[in-house]
Amino acid sequence: MAFTTVNPTTGKVEATFDQHTPAEVEAKVEQAARAFDTYRRTTFAERAGWMRAAADLYDGEQPDIARLLTTEMGKTFAAAKGEVAKCALCMRWYADRAEGFLADEMVESAAGRSFIRYQPLGPVLAVMPWNFPLWQVVRFAAPALMAGNVGLLKHASNVPQSAILIEDLFRRAGFPQGVFSTLLVPAGEVAGLIADDRIVAVTLTGSEGAGRSVAQAAGQALKKCVLELGGSDPFLILSSADVDQAVKVAVTARVLNNGQSCIAAKRFVVVDAVADRFIPRFVDAMAALRVGDPFDPATDVGPLVSKAQRAEVASQVDDAQDKGAVVACGGDVVPGDGWFYQPTVLTGVTPKMRAYEEEVFGPVAIVEPVADLEEAIAAANRTTFGLGSSVWATDPEEQRRCIQEIEAGMVFVNSMVVSTPELPFGGIKRSGYGRELAHIGIREFCNAKAVWVA
Repeated sequence: MAFTTVNPTTGKVEATFDQHTPAEVEAKVEQAARAFDTYRRTTFAERAGWMRAAADLYDGEQPDIARLLTTEMGKTFAAAKGEVAKCALCMRWYADRAEGFLADEMVESAAGRSFIRYQPLGPVLAVMPWNFPLWQVVRFAAPALMAGNVGLLKHASNVPQSAILIEDLFRRAGFPQGVFSTLLVPAGEVAGLIADDRIVAVTLTGSEGAGRSVAQAAGQALKKCVLELGGSDPFLILSSADVDQAVKVAVTARVLNNGQSCIAAKRFVVVDAVADRFIPRFVDAMAALRVGDPFDPATDVGPLVSKAQRAEVASQVDDAQDKGAVVACGGDVVPGDGWFYQPTVLTGVTPKMRAYEEEVFGPVAIVEPVADLEEAIAAANRTTFGLGSSVWATDPEEQRRCIQEIEAGMVFVNSMVVSTPELPFGGIKRSGYGRELAHIGIREFCNAKAVWVA
């Protein structure tokens, strides 16, 4: 199998790489296992030095790295530069805090001395998606490597240059050989890697189907796994909302990364009291977005990542329209080269439509008017997913009810959902389990060893 970069703006092949042979994979896994034996004994100060050096490389080479991201998966150049900067920020954040997060935790007991010691587990396999080719990896790698684990990356097959770049950046930053390696292997080899005794845990960001496969393999091997899967995040506009600000942020929240983000707002639940002020303006703002070359600073929305991804989005919209949904704007592919799709707003979406049950991974918004706060919360929870949610309200009671009652791993009030190092990231229900980032994320791949000294 060849791993190919196909430019989504032009549809042309940019680069091709051969799959790693079984012998090459074996060598990398063995190297990781050997590296862990020594790397686990390095000090936090040594790891922090290498991590900060990696952050410096990301900052120093930001334009070139961002250009690669835009070419490989189509995000706007501005968004790509932001992703690179965010990776550097996360690396420095963990370099500064990892030692404190993993310090011995003293506890009261009948013993003379009792505490919890956090120790690394070993080589961790990371199965990562294409939509944030660097950030998804770094938000695993920065805490994992600072904890003393080593990483093996199986990246999405359509971003091989990003996968190779990440390994190279860690190597050039000074991390010992084998501490972080990229495996160019197909998805079919993931279960075999999880079963390998040298790999102690696995983390995946991806689709619900991929999560089921990885969880099954990890369960069979009795290994720890963290899953961050899809989302159909609600964006609630309540009676006390600042509608002007809500409209502005709602558009950004839907078309972030060309609409290809698990935490993008996808369902816009609007109470009747503000529906007349929010919906027309939101539709107009979505329709006014400029679709085009992601390197053009004037572009708001670039292409979808692949022809297949655009076809999937188009089929979900067509299915909804065929079954009675109304297309308020957009609703079609953009003719010409590349895999562009119009920013789209759907109303009248019902449970019999695919767009209601499935995650729509493109610039398509579903607007659902409801009577009041009670119905808004019920609508927010009427999904099999439970990743993020955004609530727009200035009334403290409306805020309190939503924070308490919305079924999601994250609730952002008067803000779009974002991933940030200081807060745990992850979901519930079919959005997965486990957490990345914050102090919780760095402990996911640690042995919380109980120590009792009588």
